[in-house]
Amino acid sequence: MQLAGPGVFGPPKDHAAALAVLREAVASGVDHIDTSDIYGPHVTNRILREALHPYPKDLVIATKVGAKRGPRGSWEPAFSAEEITSAVHDNLRNLGVDVLEVVNLRAMFDAQGPAEGSIEAPLSTLVKLQREGKVRHIGLSNVTAKQVEEGRSMTEIVCVQNHYNLAHRSDDALIDRLAAAGIAYVPFFPLGGFSPLQSTSLTAVAEKLGVTPMQVALAWLLRRSPNILLIPGTSRVEHLRENLASAELELPADALGELDRM
Repeated sequence: MQLAGPGVFGPPKDHAAALAVLREAVASGVDHIDTSDIYGPHVTNRILREALHPYPKDLVIATKVGAKRGPRGSWEPAFSAEEITSAVHDNLRNLGVDVLEVVNLRAMFDAQGPAEGSIEAPLSTLVKLQREGKVRHIGLSNVTAKQVEEGRSMTEIVCVQNHYNLAHRSDDALIDRLAAAGIAYVPFFPLGGFSPLQSTSLTAVAEKLGVTPMQVALAWLLRRSPNILLIPGTSRVEHLRENLASAELELPADALGELDRM
């Protein structure tokens, strides 16, 4: 998401840097990249193709449909059968693949976050495309627990991608249910929605450990549940290395206690 221009709109300021961060990620062992053809739009997927195609066999590229960009970069719902189908074909073309490994259906009932509403119609279109061999696995994004159950009643759901972090834990029960079912949970905005007091507390823990607040937040997420997969965005190699280092960060019991109390 960070590889497009400002506001995830238009081309990046430094095209070479965007290529470099992708190539270093894969060389460092990253085997899961989150993208969408609405990033740019069309920009990020074309950069991915230029940097990594032909893709390593073990690389999983997850994309998403259900939204579109307005002429000035606004994020708008795109839930019709025609829009879902067009988005899948855009992703196929711009990524340069015959089948999309994972496609997340992003619910856009409310710009502020998950909101109730049936996902049956757009998900049915995605299932049809799966049967046609265009999509291998299906996930959901920005959804409620009720929508997850609706989705699971229609098809196999392999992952759920929602807003969740140290300070935003409304999905706690959902994460545990998904873990029991063997379904991945992919949190976005690992530092989104923090209050000043919470940010101060996180910074204090990070300073004690000699690392960055982002590294602490990512390390906590990795230890929250075994089904959590992280997708921290970055456009710089240095930031990528910091993010990857969080996987090796040990959080002492006292630090975990402080974090859990946020």
